[in-house]
Amino acid sequence: LQIRALGAQDEVELGAPRQLGQLIARSVKMRAVATTLERLAQSDIAILLEGETGTGKEVAAHAIHLASPRRDGPFIVFDCGAQSSGLISSELFGHAKGAFTGAIADHPGALQAAEGGTIFLDEIGELPMDLQPLLLRALESKVSRQIGSTKVSSHNIRVVAATNRNLREEVHCGRFREDLLYRLCLLYTSDAADERSSVD
Repeated sequence: LQIRALGAQDEVELGAPRQLGQLIARSVKMRAVATTLERLAQSDIAILLEGETGTGKEVAAHAIHLASPRRDGPFIVFDCGAQSSGLISSELFGHAKGAFTGAIADHPGALQAAEGGTIFLDEIGELPMDLQPLLLRALESKVSRQIGSTKVSSHNIRVVAATNRNLREEVHCGRFREDLLYRLCLLYTSDAADERSSVD
């Protein structure tokens, strides 16, 4: 059983009907969404987008990037659910030449590719449990190490994540780390308000 206090309502100025990236905001609800995304885009806090598959979470993430001070940097999409378990750490963190059979050259990971811009971690709820601590450490320390390398790379990136799962329930069931959820959704607390940096 989870009981969450909703707290006070936050009034959002709608603004005029407009287009934000590929996101078209004409209805009252979409104008409120666009205003919220524009406001969040100005900071560097991590954002968690929640919604069913096909609801446009990647479109919203790209709109955030385009409205942010990082708009001239790269926008890198990393689909946590589309990677094989054996390759996901290599694709996310990169690998050094000779790290494993077939690693014939250094390969930058998605975190390095997003330097100066935004990384969109799609379907973050699908990230295997054994990789969640590594991602958490990279996000907290803003550094990571390629597989097979002793060299540490620093990161200057904005993180936007998305999921079609209820990550609070996943935490409760032991399938997702609470500390990683907190890092992706900085105002989240497990026992208090529903005030958070996630956008439903």
